[in-house]
Amino acid sequence: MRKPPSEEPDDRLSVTPPKDWAAGVPAVVHALGYSLGQTSVRRTGLTLLTMNQTGGIDCPGCAWADPSPGHRHRNEYCENGAKHINDEATSRRITADFFRRHPVSELGRRPDLWLNQQGRLTEPMVKRPGSDHYEPISWYDALGLLSDQLKSLDSPDEAVFYTSGRVSNEAAFVLQLYARALGTNNLPDCSNLCHESSGFALHETLGTGKGTVSLHDIHHADLIFVVGQNPGSNHPRQLSALEQAKRNGARIIAVNPLPETGLRRFKNPQRPSGVIGRGVQIADRFLQIRLGGDLSLFQGLNRLLLEAEEAAPGTVLDNEFIRSSTSGFEQFAQHVRSVAWDDILAGTGLSREEIENVGDEVLASERVIVCWAMGLTQHKQAVPTIREIVNFLMLRGNLGRAGTGACPVRGHSNVQGDRTMGIWEQMPDSFLDALEREFGFSPPRAHGLNSVDSIKAMRDGTVKVFLGVAGNFVRATPDSAVTEAAMRRCRLTAHISTKLNRSHTVCGETALILPTLGRTERDIQATGEQFVTVEDSMSEVHTSRGRLEPASGLLLSEVAILCRLAGRTLDGKADIPWERFEADYGEIRARIARVVPGLHDFDRRVVRPGGIRLPNPVNEGLFPTPTGKALFTRNTWEKLNAPEGHLLLQTLRSHDQWNTVPYTADDRYRGIHGSRRVVLVNPADLAGLGLSQGEHVDLVSVWADEVERRAEDFEVVPYPSTRGCAAAYYPETNVLVPLDSVAEISKQPASKEIVVRLERKDP
Repeated sequence: MRKPPSEEPDDRLSVTPPKDWAAGVPAVVHALGYSLGQTSVRRTGLTLLTMNQTGGIDCPGCAWADPSPGHRHRNEYCENGAKHINDEATSRRITADFFRRHPVSELGRRPDLWLNQQGRLTEPMVKRPGSDHYEPISWYDALGLLSDQLKSLDSPDEAVFYTSGRVSNEAAFVLQLYARALGTNNLPDCSNLCHESSGFALHETLGTGKGTVSLHDIHHADLIFVVGQNPGSNHPRQLSALEQAKRNGARIIAVNPLPETGLRRFKNPQRPSGVIGRGVQIADRFLQIRLGGDLSLFQGLNRLLLEAEEAAPGTVLDNEFIRSSTSGFEQFAQHVRSVAWDDILAGTGLSREEIENVGDEVLASERVIVCWAMGLTQHKQAVPTIREIVNFLMLRGNLGRAGTGACPVRGHSNVQGDRTMGIWEQMPDSFLDALEREFGFSPPRAHGLNSVDSIKAMRDGTVKVFLGVAGNFVRATPDSAVTEAAMRRCRLTAHISTKLNRSHTVCGETALILPTLGRTERDIQATGEQFVTVEDSMSEVHTSRGRLEPASGLLLSEVAILCRLAGRTLDGKADIPWERFEADYGEIRARIARVVPGLHDFDRRVVRPGGIRLPNPVNEGLFPTPTGKALFTRNTWEKLNAPEGHLLLQTLRSHDQWNTVPYTADDRYRGIHGSRRVVLVNPADLAGLGLSQGEHVDLVSVWADEVERRAEDFEVVPYPSTRGCAAAYYPETNVLVPLDSVAEISKQPASKEIVVRLERKDP
């Protein structure tokens, strides 16, 4: 195991041509190299060989579904999953001595990579008012301090309880129960930042906020769209599913402003052809679309389908499905027919021939799936765009049949499960009614604060206590300077965490670090060893059991921390058995079974190989909308124009990154090595701006409030992006995203359409 870096990375950039293919032997080498740099051979073997296996450790990275039992590879993980699990399983430790040597002010100047590489947190720590150092505190005193602050508030709504998708179903259920028993729905979560737009669009049109597909559907589709998504880096196991679909005859269309390596060619290291052969070409067609042009693309395709039906009535559209299962078709059709081709082409940046060729592929396909991720959801018009995708799927009945459907690909292990458990500031009355029946108290009904509104409330002084359960709130959210100032206004900030991150350095008047067990670790409570459960992107709920000994004898599980805090804060309010919940997670699952539809007999069913697949009404021909039918919608497109001399910027991850945490300063698929402070710009745009490779610039965002938001000192890299569109890594560029720049309806930060100018740095 290598020692953690003692200083900041050099940030000396080297650029090579982007890779032509993803994975293969290099992925294995990089995964093992990183893992063995974190921990021992024995621990690496224990984590990797049990990862994503029945009864093993669920990958704490992305939320891609596992193959069914009996069809899983012995090594059922990807490069980034291996890095992530052993990043958590690291043998490095942060003790009280670390915090004595490093004041908070110094840690706040360290980069994200350095903070993460220091190792696991091992004991509770407190930063007291006026101090620049964290110091040890007992669990009893730490939870007492937090509960006293919560009880001193004038209203429970002066606290927010943020949740990251890494949290288990059991911990999520306990947290939302605690917050609502306290009297608030202030339950922001990371879904507010990544797939909130998907939930709003799907719920409005189909009556459910979840995707409708399974792995079996992916494998047996005729045509798959991969839109605004980079599976090679962000969901690498999806490539295996796409490879299987290709072997079964599917065609794949990639829609993206950037050519992504994983969608060119995939060498599956679990197959001989992926080791010594050429692998499989994934995308048959690449539409290099303009940022924000996806709504126009699907309106163009929908117009083509309507025109084809008019030319050959009864042969193109699924008229029976439209008649019996949908509403709003005539109004939708009239609207789409009125959309001018000039607007469609201007919006997409594509030619009419490119769009018509895709239309021909749609007409030749009986089973179509559309997959998407944050490249779609983080736009101002994200909700209308996803509604238009639903229109597209409904026209030919590509919902509820095998090999068809809507597939929002979520990038965090249990983010969908947290919502199922009630982590949402807007849970419906049916869920709150079930809580009331089960626990005998009246949950608050007024909607709480989402992530963006929580920042505004902290900024304005109306929220005084922040509790984060997992995650890295400060680095995941927009408008970094505003967010950090807001956090510092709090009386108390507390984080339940496994590793050090930037959020621990942005403190309220008092700050707590509450270290917790990782998913890789054994969780032993009063009744014995426990397991937890998670839900993937395809609504499959299964177990996860840690295999390693805890990083410290002072660690508590998330469930234990929350149950003890609830007991201390609520003082017997509501008849909730917190001590029994902590002692036996089966008690929690018994209550979940009586509150959450589809999880009846939860504790017994979930331990079966493969777990439980939650029912999706769409796949049963049901649409729980107000009309009882799926809804066609009319969506109006607005082109975002960058002024002369400006570009549209999207934020994105590097290959060696998981959410806000970079593992190295490299992005080898894109040919970036040694630095993250780069901006990828089309060569023609660089020429028009009078810039050349290697020059350093500040990125300055342009927004209606005329406040200057600046990301300093980025090196210019020519890259084959769409003309007028640039890209740079987050979280370094989150500072450019205004807090008020959000998607319509969902209020999700619009991190994929930032108007920027590039200001040359003085030599």
